[in-house]
Amino acid sequence: MDNTSTTGVCDELIFSTFFKSHVKSLRNYLYYKFGNEEKANDITQDSFIKLWENCKNVPLEKAKSYIYTIASNASLNEIAHQKVVLKYAQSHTGNDRTNLNPEFLIEEEQFKQKLEKAIGKLTEAQRTAFLLHRIESKKYQEIADMLNISVKAVEKRIHGALVTLREEIEQFK
Repeated sequence: MDNTSTTGVCDELIFSTFFKSHVKSLRNYLYYKFGNEEKANDITQDSFIKLWENCKNVPLEKAKSYIYTIASNASLNEIAHQKVVLKYAQSHTGNDRTNLNPEFLIEEEQFKQKLEKAIGKLTEAQRTAFLLHRIESKKYQEIADMLNISVKAVEKRIHGALVTLREEIEQFK
């Protein structure tokens, strides 16, 4: 029996190599999933810590899937928390930008709301694939590997995101 399969990711050298090869893509995935670099870094770190803590139960061939699952669950919890914080902030803050044209402020706020609504209408899968492709300039194959889906599924998600965003922007004009 191969010694690597019994020690798995518990071996420090194997874990270090695994970490170095996956940390950047996981962090970028999380960053585009909910748009906060600091939170993405924190969740990435937490995911690898949980992998290390459970290294005896996670074979090396399942480690990538494990950290992405841990990270996705943590990001969903964080998004739910951010919604609560945002709701509270919206109900308890005033607009202190008094030196701007009132019409501009109204139009800006309307556009911001419309953009948030359009992005909110995207499914999480569409939003993630779209941002990884358009912002991170990842190729479809890279996104497919990262999300453990086919290239056709990536194409479909990005197309769906574009259609939804176009519809929403057309309604705004």
